[in-house]
Amino acid sequence: MHELHLSSVDLNLLVALDALLEERNVTRAADRIGVTQSAMSHALARLRTLLDDPLLVRAAGGMVATPRAESLGPPIRHALEQVRTALQSPSAFDPKTVKLRARVATSDYAELILLPRLVHRLEAAAPGIELRLLPHAADAAGPKLIDESFTCVVRRGHPLASQKLTLARFAAASHALISPRGKEGSFVDDALAKLGLSRRVAVAVPHFLVAPHIVAESDLVLTVASRVATLLAKPLGLVMLAPPRELELAGFRMSLLWHERTHHDAAHRWLRDLFVSVAGEIG
Repeated sequence: MHELHLSSVDLNLLVALDALLEERNVTRAADRIGVTQSAMSHALARLRTLLDDPLLVRAAGGMVATPRAESLGPPIRHALEQVRTALQSPSAFDPKTVKLRARVATSDYAELILLPRLVHRLEAAAPGIELRLLPHAADAAGPKLIDESFTCVVRRGHPLASQKLTLARFAAASHALISPRGKEGSFVDDALAKLGLSRRVAVAVPHFLVAPHIVAESDLVLTVASRVATLLAKPLGLVMLAPPRELELAGFRMSLLWHERTHHDAAHRWLRDLFVSVAGEIG
């Protein structure tokens, strides 16, 4: 027996075969799937040639299926039902029953600011969603989550802690730098360079959460996201200072990005909306 390749089969014939085996009558089978009797007769002829079997034969009282046709009926019907189910519009999404392991690429800044509240919400609303956090690869534009500003922090007792942080004092101090990609320089250094100034960076680290701990045990100055400063100032004994006005530090924006293949997925869409909601609560 020759091997049958699906690429050579008109899959509409399977729909016709299912109707014929259900109705055992060409006219009723044609009505069942909305084609003419002539078209159904033609489909039966093609099926007989394709499968090398008469499939339905005349008998007293109508048509009867051959043994081959009888054996084909259940698997063909099951396959068609699976296809119908796969192509139907998805049922109403219920976050409480969804099972999803979502991979989110982000920084420790976003983890600190968003995750505690986000995970709390997930536990109650979607306990089947598991998060896997990965290092973020690059910055890109997307829907806004949070606009962030910058604050300077020093340890309590630092010589600058009780003074106004002027441009001259800022430039003369030793600094800690958060450099997520390990590169020299930053927006602060660029702002200083525009004013004909520079600074000494004593320590550069890639993580938002490490630098404040270093500053708490040293005489370094750190320019950091304001929300991070607010969260860690009290427990680490840090003093928050406004950056020198002349630097005109614009802050940064945290955006939400996703792959096109998950754009219409109900679970991913719900999770994206939750990120937006939590970011809105944080303000």
